[in-house]
Amino acid sequence: MTENEILAGLAEIINEVAGVPADQVAADKTFTDDLDIDSLSMVEVVVQAEERFGVKIPDEEVKNLKTVGDAVNFIKAGAAA
Repeated sequence: MTENEILAGLAEIINEVAGVPADQVAADKTFTDDLDIDSLSMVEVVVQAEERFGVKIPDEEVKNLKTVGDAVNFIKAGAAA
């Protein structure tokens, strides 16, 4: 799976969960500051991402995912494993 495919999938998830237009979701955007995603919404994003991409994102790892790009890289690494 390519980074662009993962980014597009995350954009759809973020749009569903937080109502952020998918075209505003970019790798350099931070979840909290740029996309205004609170901790509860972030949990929902993580759950949907795990289901969609078949990866496990441990709770302690979620706090390290500051930007969409961080999440894309984590999912790409997890999906390859």
